[in-house]
Amino acid sequence: MPVHREPDSRFDNQYPAIMKPNMGSADRLIRALVAIVFAVLYFTGTVSGTLGIVLLALGAVFLLTSAIGFCPLYAPFGISTCPAKKA
Repeated sequence: MPVHREPDSRFDNQYPAIMKPNMGSADRLIRALVAIVFAVLYFTGTVSGTLGIVLLALGAVFLLTSAIGFCPLYAPFGISTCPAKKA
């Protein structure tokens, strides 16, 4: 029979939320659209070479950050485009 234990409050703040969402809906949508534009430019051959690969990589980062809702560059500066929570 499993033993149920109450959570130990001593460890609540030991590991703070590292990837707390800091991107709002508009920010996420814009990043996703820019990523799609970069991909289209690359795969249609409009942009090629080093610039094309850089844009494709940047587009992948934009797509990833918009999917998870967290931008690592916003965190050190305390930037958040999330709407303020109502109390």
